[in-house]
Amino acid sequence: MNHTPTRSLFAAALLWAAAGLVPVLAHHSFAMFDFAKVVTITGTVKEFQWTNPHVILWVNADGTAGEAPAVWSLELTSPGNLTRGGWDRKALNAGDKVSVDLNPLRNGNHGGALIKVTDETTGKAFSTNLRAYEKPGLQ
Repeated sequence: MNHTPTRSLFAAALLWAAAGLVPVLAHHSFAMFDFAKVVTITGTVKEFQWTNPHVILWVNADGTAGEAPAVWSLELTSPGNLTRGGWDRKALNAGDKVSVDLNPLRNGNHGGALIKVTDETTGKAFSTNLRAYEKPGLQ
């Protein structure tokens, strides 16, 4: 097998370019959420996962007229951005009774982008605006 310097340089350049695509593939857009609609659910926190790249809140939602109870998965922004907005990893705990305003998933599944969550026991409310938090140059 003949390894010329040109072939080696081409292979190295191809590998370098492919490695540069990995961060682009790792982040998704928020196009899956319908920002024109707001839905409110009530229920109990199942889990509050404070991890990168996005914090996730799972809520065991109470059934509403015509709908059975269901688990909703709600996406937030990163822990760093939420911290700037007054959140912390103990903001919500399993078993907390909550009311949640969200932008639902476009496909109709039980999930969405969290707008605001209120702990119904304490009255403490936390809000987020994913599009505002995700802007470059956040201070």
